[in-house]
This record gives sequence, C-alpha cells and structure tokens, in this order.
Amino acid sequence: MKILSQHIKSGEFKPVYLIYGTEDYLRKQYRDKMRQAIVGDDTMNYSYFEGKGISVKELIDLGETLPFFSERRLIVVENSGFFSSAQDELAAYLKELPETTCFVFVEKDVDKRNKLFKAVSSLGYAANMTPPDERTLMRWIAGLLKGEGRQMSESTLRYFLERIDTDMENIRRELDKLVVYTDGREEIVREDIDAVCTVYTESQVFDMVKAVAEKQQAKALQLYYELIGQKEAPMRILYWITRQFNQLYQMKDLQSKGYPDHVIAERMGVRDFVVRKNKALCQHFSLAELRQAVEICVEREEDVKTGRLNDRMAVELLIVRFSV
Repeated sequence: MKILSQHIKSGEFKPVYLIYGTEDYLRKQYRDKMRQAIVGDDTMNYSYFEGKGISVKELIDLGETLPFFSERRLIVVENSGFFSSAQDELAAYLKELPETTCFVFVEKDVDKRNKLFKAVSSLGYAANMTPPDERTLMRWIAGLLKGEGRQMSESTLRYFLERIDTDMENIRRELDKLVVYTDGREEIVREDIDAVCTVYTESQVFDMVKAVAEKQQAKALQLYYELIGQKEAPMRILYWITRQFNQLYQMKDLQSKGYPDHVIAERMGVRDFVVRKNKALCQHFSLAELRQAVEICVEREEDVKTGRLNDRMAVELLIVRFSV
C-alpha cells in the first residue's frame, strides 16, 4: 500500500499493476485511487472489464489504441481468473505494452507461479492487500469515527471487533449503523453494539463453546437453538465448532512451547485479539482434551454424512458430551 500511495502521490506510474489479496475493501479502495490518479474522470480513455471469459485479444487491441487527447489509457481488469490459469499471450504482450497504456489487474486469488504474475512483478508492481494488523485496524476505525463525530473507548473498540466479522467492508457497514443509532451522542458504548450490530456466527459459536467449557449446558444448548432459529444449518454450526476447537488446540500447543501471544497470532494467521479472547478458554481444557474434541467433531460429521445421525442431533450430542 505504501508503494502504491507513493506512485499515486508522485504521478509516476508503472505500465502494469496487480492489486490482489483477501481484503476486499482495500482492493476496491486502491483500484479507485489508481483510476482517479491515472485518468481522473476521463471516461474516453478508461476501460473496465470484470469476470471470467474476458477476451485477451480485445484487451491487447485496446492496449494498442492511442489515448484520445490524454497522456494515458487505463485498462482495469477485475476478477478475471487470469492469475490462476495459463495466460502466455497476455504475459508476453505486457513486455511490449505502449508507454501510453496502463493496465491495473484486481484479483482476490493469485498463483505466484503463474507467468502473468511473474510478468507483472517484473514489469510493474504487485500489491498484496492483506488484512491490517489489530493496531492498524483500530487506528483506522478511530479515524472513521472521528470523522463522524463519534468515539469509542479502547475496551469498547476491542469488544466491537470481537463481536463482528472483521472484514473491512463489514466493519464500515456496522460503523454506519452505529453512527445512525447514536445520533446526537458522541460516545459509542457496548450496549449500542449489542443493540444494532450483526453478531458474527463465529462469535456466537465462541460464546457457545465458552458455555460448554464452563459446563453451562443449558446456556450452551440455548445458544445453539438461537443459531438454529437464525436459519444457520446444523452442519455449518458443526463446522464452526470444529474450527473453534481446532483453533484452541493449536493455541494451546503453541502456548505450551512458550510462544508469546503476538507470535501465536502470526503463526495461526489470526489477529492478536483472537488470541487474547481464546486464552482464558484454553485454560478449561488440556491439550489432549482439545485434540479429542477435534477428533469427535470429525466423527460426528462422518456420522451425519453416513446417515447414522441426523445433523441437528449430532450437534446436540456434541454439546451435551463436553458440557457435563
């Protein structure tokens, strides 16, 4: 992101860019920033292609077309799948790209062994839009809130991140809801989050597993039935329970080896607050118990797939087994 920002600020651009990675919000944001910086509101010299089945010949023909009363022609290609398939012709063409043409590819998934990826990396710049770390994310949220005349305490902000899906686009949507809900008030509190924010399924499953760990069987089952009432499929809930136990198992294992929280987060590919939230939960289980829990979750899935149990009962039995 820093490199792209430098190019945007200087107005000196490479012939080709790839903006890729799992963070949808950042991909779209920098796609739009690049367009504005390269061609502005000029629609005659801007072309946009989206989805599978884009004609490479059409892209090449357009790339060879001189811009109309402008220094550059910009071609944006999004979600094409080009970076996961053989695209030798396009990769070769980029080496002969006219100085007046700039390509910006926008993709979620790429194969770095792909010839097109290597060509873009060699001739231009490939920017990986990964989710920001927790501290960066919190600064971003605080900045958005400040712009709306709102604020959250650090503890409330951490609670907010624990309850929702932390995809940046979703964060922005949830913040918009909070801003509207707290109209006329500066401070956003936990009660506001509970009142209007959509709780992420993973967070609800965490509460359910926490109830299981604390042997609160009635509460765990109540949370399960609430998820069912929200039209969550039992097999989907089973997937999240399995994922939760597997996450706890990995964390417990890394803790036993003496790794600090930030290293555990890095190795597991999660944000720091996920590790903090799960630390207390880990204490309720031994490493062997967590391993057994994962194995039993897999067995219940097999029971459902082979018809030995129906899906709803399989999850109920799982909850009951670990909460007694």
